[in-house]
Amino acid sequence: MRQRSKRYNGLAGQIGGDGSRPLEEGVALVKRLATAKFTESVDVAIRLALDTKKADQSIRGSISLPHGTGKDVRVVVFVDDPEKIRDCLAAGAAKAGGEDLVNAVNDGFMDFDIAIAAPKMMRHVGKLGRVLGPRGLMPTPKAGTVTDDVVTAVKEFKAGKVEFRTDAGGNVHALVGKRSFEPKALQENVEAFLEHLKGMRPPAAKGNFILGATLAATMSPGIDLAVA
Repeated sequence: MRQRSKRYNGLAGQIGGDGSRPLEEGVALVKRLATAKFTESVDVAIRLALDTKKADQSIRGSISLPHGTGKDVRVVVFVDDPEKIRDCLAAGAAKAGGEDLVNAVNDGFMDFDIAIAAPKMMRHVGKLGRVLGPRGLMPTPKAGTVTDDVVTAVKEFKAGKVEFRTDAGGNVHALVGKRSFEPKALQENVEAFLEHLKGMRPPAAKGNFILGATLAATMSPGIDLAVA
């Protein structure tokens, strides 16, 4: 059994009750429990009625949250056009390049959170599947990370666009802000994410699509939300 710290157990004791809470109340509580000495991130985990063993019931995508995420993400861009390389770097990309960047990643460079690629670069980037795939970093059109407009994609992800995908259990996880956000901003980010997911419901999904959700700060216990 996993051992929890005295601090964690103390915070869990403050949650009380055994039911789900309205989103507004959950946001207020998660901010109160986030007492670490650093500015904790706030994440939401949503359980969906999906059978992810079936190819038509897996979800992957991205969304620009209304208030961003508060996180400075590191973006790299696989593109071989010198002008676009220059523009991507000016837009905030950590690195941009063609086969030289592919080789760098293949040799061990992994200091980034998001990888974007121009479509014609995918024949080279595809060779990195064993490196990027397990880390969830492989560019894909579904997530908006394979695009001809790589400069705009860099700007969107730097501004707070987030990628998400279902895990084996049909859950989706996403960063929705920081403890320092105003409660209304956190609430609107979660609401926007929920509505976006509803719009992605696969036709094969049966019954209630959103089964439950949990909101938690980095070092705090999760709070069940009444969103089913």
